[in-house]
Amino acid sequence: MARQINRLSARGVATKKRAGYHPDGAGLYLQIGATGTKSWVLRYQLAGRAREMGLGRADLVSLEEARTLRDAQRKLLADGVDPIEARNARRARAVLDLAQAKTFEECARTYIEAHRADWKSAKHAAQWEMTLTTYCAAIAPLPVQGIETGHVHEVLKPIGGAKRETAVRLRGRIEKVLDWASALGYRVGPNPARWRGNLDHLLTRDKRRKRVKHHAALPFSEVGDFLKDLREQKGTAPRALEFTILNAARTGEVIGMQWPEVDLEAGVWIIPAERMKGAREHRVPLAPASVHLLRDLPQEGGYVFPGRKPGTALSNMAMLQLLERMGRGDLTVHGFRSTFRDWAAEQTSFPREVCEMALAHAIEDETEAAYRRGDLFEKRRRLMEAWAAFATKPSAVSGGNVAPIRATA
Repeated sequence: MARQINRLSARGVATKKRAGYHPDGAGLYLQIGATGTKSWVLRYQLAGRAREMGLGRADLVSLEEARTLRDAQRKLLADGVDPIEARNARRARAVLDLAQAKTFEECARTYIEAHRADWKSAKHAAQWEMTLTTYCAAIAPLPVQGIETGHVHEVLKPIGGAKRETAVRLRGRIEKVLDWASALGYRVGPNPARWRGNLDHLLTRDKRRKRVKHHAALPFSEVGDFLKDLREQKGTAPRALEFTILNAARTGEVIGMQWPEVDLEAGVWIIPAERMKGAREHRVPLAPASVHLLRDLPQEGGYVFPGRKPGTALSNMAMLQLLERMGRGDLTVHGFRSTFRDWAAEQTSFPREVCEMALAHAIEDETEAAYRRGDLFEKRRRLMEAWAAFATKPSAVSGGNVAPIRATA
């Protein structure tokens, strides 16, 4: 005897109130809950296992629509496909499609925000934002899933020659963003920004040994006359540059210097780790010339060398612009560290490790770094006092004036 189907009517669906399952036929039921809610379910067996699949609320899905849905699921069953598993797969695919629709711009922005706290400075994050915004306009609106090697090649090709270093950094940043997108399921497949075995076939790499471009430096024999001219300049930038030279410091270390870091009585400046290139606290012994320079400054606010606006530090371009105004555009601020290092090597007998530590250079030898406990502070103090005495003496062209290893303080 054939099973009766279409046993329910639209009126019956609307008027029935008894809780339970009310059959329509061929596995379709109107389910009424204890609170009176009505929904459609399909009950079936597959491989001896009873299953129940919801087909929607009765106030949203009509009786005829419910029968159409039932018939579609029964066709899947006839092919040996579990309708519930097929629906779950469709939903998962829809979620993946939505995720893979995320654009490169969205992923890059989220990646930068996620890693901002891990980076050493706001400047590093700004560099990421600048390079990805400036050069990736062509791929910014593309879904990350759709980005291919050809897209990355078109981004890098125009800057590969004139701005090779920028191209190298940009490729690496694109690769990291796409790796991150893959880890979160926003894309699948190999990374199109990978170099080896991928972009190396499309972009040429300069195989000639890259020449190291040194910072323009003043000969140490001229530093005394230069400082004499510098002291005639008025303003904050000249004092900052003089202090930078006397301590062979980096620009960022000096312009970020704050009064709580300085002990004028002890002649010590302690640079916190977050402002050091090597991410380690660095003690700087201040020679009397540096202490006198600092005592003459107004000790107001936080920054030792403040900018024009209250509460801001001196611009990182201020000292370079000062050099240009002095007619010394041939020099760089960083180059004075080379001036100091040349003087220490050629005019003194201070050990190499003392000179390197005065420059806050990292110890490259891992074994030496593991056993180095102190910072050679007192030896560095004698070195910096000798340097200040040399640098503040005009026309200090040195012949055999050698500062001994055990120079007195």
